[in-house]
Amino acid sequence: MEANVSQREFHYTREDFEQLRKLVNEHTGISLSDHKQEMLYSRLSRRLRVLKLDSFASYYRLLKQDCGDELMQFINAMTTNLTAFFREPHHFDYLTQELLPFLKEHNAHSRRIRIWSAGCASGEEPYSIAMVVKENMPEDWDIKILATDLDSAVLERAKAGIYPAERVVGMSKERMHRWFKRGMGGQSGKVHISPELQKMVVFKQLNLIHSWPMRGPLDIIFCRNVIIYFDKQTQTVLFDRFANLLADRGHLFVGHSENLFKLTTRFRLLKQTIYVRSE
Repeated sequence: MEANVSQREFHYTREDFEQLRKLVNEHTGISLSDHKQEMLYSRLSRRLRVLKLDSFASYYRLLKQDCGDELMQFINAMTTNLTAFFREPHHFDYLTQELLPFLKEHNAHSRRIRIWSAGCASGEEPYSIAMVVKENMPEDWDIKILATDLDSAVLERAKAGIYPAERVVGMSKERMHRWFKRGMGGQSGKVHISPELQKMVVFKQLNLIHSWPMRGPLDIIFCRNVIIYFDKQTQTVLFDRFANLLADRGHLFVGHSENLFKLTTRFRLLKQTIYVRSE
């Protein structure tokens, strides 16, 4: 990598990468492989420009001294926030056709459901869950969705519930009419999530590798395309913590490239990337 240093805007060495990826792991639990060297340079270069620094070594020294804003900017830059409404639609089909009918019967006495969207990014996932729940459950049930993410910037966008209109292309007319309002004037070209859905979702910043404030029991956890960024040891710990938080027969939804094979015995695979707590 050093051979390309002279061609770069900022001085960046293998040692810089090693120090910064260690810092990423310490603060987020994310394990960056060797082939993420260019990604790290690309994502952090904008911070060096803002701070008027000329090297990644100086940025690293700043981070080691910082306990506040810049450390949060660093974390935000290094987290991935790819998401979409109704991403991996088979999960929402299962939620509609099987899981919510089961919970309607299983939780009939309490009439209560608790759902956690872990790694919610800009909010499309928890709002998609909220739509399905509202469309399929009685109005008088006590149903709440906790949506958490490490990135404070995307959480602010999620709370606002305002999206470019192209984010909802392909959504049914019925859903568009019921759950979205098209922006006018300065908000033209954007859509707003309905207040009814916003009231159902609570957004909080949370680092998965730190302590969790919620006690449970939860009925459903969505943690999709998040676990893949952690090493195997951290994955095992997280799956165990998910199991501890879930109710009897609680469900865990993971991403399309993730599985629990050889990581835990506390979940049973139901169908593609959908698990139920096995104890």
